[in-house]
Amino acid sequence: EEGEEEEEGAEFADDFALPTEEEAAAEDERAPDTAMLQQRVQEVLRILVNFRERRQEGVDRADYVDRLARDLGKLHGYIPFLVHLFLDLFPPAEVIELMEANDKPRPMTIRVNTLKSRRKEVADALIARGVTLEPIDKWSKVGLVIFDSQVPIGATPEYLSGQYMLQSASSFLPCLALQPQEHEKVLDMCASPGGKTTYLAALMKNTGTLFSNDANAKRLKGLVGNIQRMGVRNTVVTNYDGRIYPNVLNGFDRVLLDAPCSGLGVISKDPSVRLQKDEGDISRCSALQKELILAAIDSVDANSKSGGVIVFSTCTITVEENEATVDYALRRRHVKLVDTGLEFGVPGFTRYRGKNFHPSLNLTRRYYPHIHNMDGFYVAKLVKLSGPKPLAKKAEQEAAEDDDNEDEVQDDDQEDEEE
Repeated sequence: EEGEEEEEGAEFADDFALPTEEEAAAEDERAPDTAMLQQRVQEVLRILVNFRERRQEGVDRADYVDRLARDLGKLHGYIPFLVHLFLDLFPPAEVIELMEANDKPRPMTIRVNTLKSRRKEVADALIARGVTLEPIDKWSKVGLVIFDSQVPIGATPEYLSGQYMLQSASSFLPCLALQPQEHEKVLDMCASPGGKTTYLAALMKNTGTLFSNDANAKRLKGLVGNIQRMGVRNTVVTNYDGRIYPNVLNGFDRVLLDAPCSGLGVISKDPSVRLQKDEGDISRCSALQKELILAAIDSVDANSKSGGVIVFSTCTITVEENEATVDYALRRRHVKLVDTGLEFGVPGFTRYRGKNFHPSLNLTRRYYPHIHNMDGFYVAKLVKLSGPKPLAKKAEQEAAEDDDNEDEVQDDDQEDEEE
């Protein structure tokens, strides 16, 4: 039966032709015909699967891919640039899966605060209030998925008393990768609204010293509020540009850099991203991240007996903001990538669009909405081996762009957690 279906599809594809420029222009002036667009997407996919035999004479692959990008953009509400970006990351059929996943909200998740309660106790209390839930998965001992609720999850007595935090499942991952130990000195460089900071404090059992920093003073109120509500007592809140942090404080055992990014992993939370983010946004974020990751590395004590660890994470899926940033750090500082310790995830890219990265980037981990049913995320774990490599000042600044642009990116909300 599969063979018959394939044969019918191939015959159908042989009769298919891309619209002419005139037809495409006329089509752009009309309201989108969803059924026609969906059918054309399927036809183009069939042709791309067996391009040599099914293509229209005189039409190359780039023409079909461009048509596919435009049609998918109309169907799902994306600018063509972002669809092309997705097509560089995934096979065409998987791009459709990603877009369909972005059209649906991710499951609501909460993290139980082990400083105040246990998962079973919180689960029992919420179930008694009419909440339908279950544990996230075996990889988390503190997460719960909320399927249905008769009460507002962000206003229960358990929430108000700090027994749990509304937090996306993907944002648990960098904290688990960092593995902070009791009595250590730890920095959360871009901390607001505090989901990761309060998780780190719980993992440290309120011991040691945790510095919770954010460059945006306006976000500190929410950060401090969450720290107090969750019963965190080992944390100092600071308000510095992360890029200058090594000049303010250093000698940390571990640093978490959950870096500002384009947010292309959390499109289901912010649909406006589909029409607003462009190549310039990604370039500005990447430039800022490169400065921040060097600062994070410089803040760590390479001689730490228990740590010397840096975890870099983002809520985006672009290579420019993930592997390219980490590869830059590997070339600029004496660090190495190590296994994240996370039980699942797709290995990072070691090659992308003809560019080769350090082979150890396969130790980093990617997370996707259509594969893992969680926000798009990236996690890399580095260990500092020694102090900074000698660099010329020019090389040190090559990742930076104009200051005017950087200030705009620094204030972007990553929104991988909920206040």
